[in-house]
Amino acid sequence: MSLGSFIKKQFIDVLQWNEESDGTLAWRHPMEDFEIQYGASLTVRDSQMAVFVNEGQVADVFGPGMYRLTTQTIPVLTNLKNWDKLFESPFKSDVYFFSTRLQLGRRWGTPQPVTIRDKDFGMVRLRAFGMYSYKLADPRKFFTEISGTRAEYTVDELEQQLRNLIVATMSATLGGADVPFADMAANQLLLSDRMCEAMTPTFERYGLTLDNFAVESISLPEELQKAIDARISMGMVGDLAKYTQFQVAQSVPLAAQNEGGLAGVGAGLAAGLGMGQVMMETMRGGTSSTPLAAPSPTAVDEPEARLVKLKTLLDKGLVTQQDYDAAKAEILKKLIG
Repeated sequence: MSLGSFIKKQFIDVLQWNEESDGTLAWRHPMEDFEIQYGASLTVRDSQMAVFVNEGQVADVFGPGMYRLTTQTIPVLTNLKNWDKLFESPFKSDVYFFSTRLQLGRRWGTPQPVTIRDKDFGMVRLRAFGMYSYKLADPRKFFTEISGTRAEYTVDELEQQLRNLIVATMSATLGGADVPFADMAANQLLLSDRMCEAMTPTFERYGLTLDNFAVESISLPEELQKAIDARISMGMVGDLAKYTQFQVAQSVPLAAQNEGGLAGVGAGLAAGLGMGQVMMETMRGGTSSTPLAAPSPTAVDEPEARLVKLKTLLDKGLVTQQDYDAAKAEILKKLIG
């Protein structure tokens, strides 16, 4: 090896990171056996920061700009190295570049259902998914807490750690949100804000700034989802008394076409109304002071009772005069024999 090659290998005049691809947060300049020439040029781009590390200790941090490395531009490193100010010599140090660009579209989700307490359904196991974005703001903290002396540290490596932190924080936030699951869909924006507020100190601890956090979907196990669907259906029914009357009115024309005609409508109407009352009392929690008696089969089956029911239907316009006369004749025929 020639003397020129040896000298060329030993000294670095320009320090910079071209950042040729996405996905890298920290990159160590390849020093090998090189030394940095006194007065060398350091270029830090707008989306970067640079850190000088001496024997594992962060010495100096440089923001965007162009620097000529002298005892004036790196005072902390100068103090650590104890350079003789009268002798401007090369120096050995590790240089790390950090990307401070905004990392967008990072996805998070619960790999396993998270159990929380819900005031409507008790213990609930749910899944949640969403997106977040962040950027590296303090390279000193990031180097100390996360990346260390690795030659390269990527976004994907960091995401594995952040995902666990997010899931843990989400469990605590959902558990203390005091928002019923049935209302969470309408409060996803509020939930996202609470998650962002809770996660911010954790991100700052590692030298990161959380830019945005979004909860896109919250889902339940299938069996609990069916229970919620049933509750929604009951709410859509509304007034059970009116719903029962509507069903009876709908069944009258069909009953006239079946065997027995309208003779059994009275019994069906009485049973339907009785059932509707029982259902309403059940939904009210049984607060009525007057118990409801089940309709007597004997009273309902008597011809006189059937005629009274038929007359009531006729007066209310639920049956026609022709249907009423036909049903009345059939009842009288059975009564007389």
